[in-house]
Amino acid sequence: MKAIIPVAGFGTRLRPHTYTTPKALVTVAGKPILGHILDQVHELGIKDVVLILGYLGTKIKEYVEEEYSHMNFAYAYQEKALGPGHAISLAKPFVESKDKLLIIYGDTIFVGNMKQGLKTKKDGALAVKRVEDPRRFGIVEMKKDKVVKVVEKPDYIKPRDAMIGIYFISKAKLLFDALDFMIEDKRMTKGEFYLTDALQVMIEKGAYLTTFQMEGWFDCGKPETLLATNRFLLEKQKNEVPVIKGENTIIIPPVYIGKDVTLNNSIIGPHVSISDGAIINTSILKDSIINKNADIENAQLQQSLIGENAVVKDMIETLNIGDNSVISFSKE
Repeated sequence: MKAIIPVAGFGTRLRPHTYTTPKALVTVAGKPILGHILDQVHELGIKDVVLILGYLGTKIKEYVEEEYSHMNFAYAYQEKALGPGHAISLAKPFVESKDKLLIIYGDTIFVGNMKQGLKTKKDGALAVKRVEDPRRFGIVEMKKDKVVKVVEKPDYIKPRDAMIGIYFISKAKLLFDALDFMIEDKRMTKGEFYLTDALQVMIEKGAYLTTFQMEGWFDCGKPETLLATNRFLLEKQKNEVPVIKGENTIIIPPVYIGKDVTLNNSIIGPHVSISDGAIINTSILKDSIINKNADIENAQLQQSLIGENAVVKDMIETLNIGDNSVISFSKE
């Protein structure tokens, strides 16, 4: 089985962080979003991955080759943002027609047992979760265990099973034939090619698709959802008080503290992630993500996102600042 992971998005809702960091490499609970996803893929026994790159794609390539050298990567490039269906179609040269496929979106962290999908004897299995308002999602309509129709972003409000971004396909040819047809036929939704429309083509051509339920998913596309995901993941981890450099500091679990972090005269937690090399002095931090080599002094921060190498001094605030930023109320 091979995995296809689209990571070409611009991540505009996470600016300023995504001006310098691709969305898939934004950090949550001490690890980039893509790292959490690749851990799940590897746990399924999948080592061959096709990444669909775009904006700042070189950084993603460097990250996976350094941190996931035990996996095999191929790269396709989406030069124009024509939608997720188009992005996935670019993986065609890197798979064989008989390959089993896992397609998993690269900006979402999933909760549940993905192995359910691997067990299907049908042409494919789609991960779903019941939602009350389906207007932001692709939804499935069922007859017993068979998907008879998929609809992208319906215009009605009533409970439906929404597709959450995980798809198992038994034979790659079934999917890519449908993607090719969709693109040639110019089947677009709101100006983009969606995977949902390709799945509908598969159904129309006789494919037997079914579904499996997942507990949920975390969309990491906005600051507030990124912080919610950080809280959830930290709660799942062991609440061990980490070994730190510094003195006179209180740690309130759950927290993540990376390597070579210095903490002095501070209160950290709960729900704080601090990446490698950060320096925190005389500060109170809670419900926040602090990225590599940030320098925070005499500050009280909550529900904040602090970029790499950023400097924050003399603040009582909720902040969202990007890499290499400096913000201070001091008179110096």
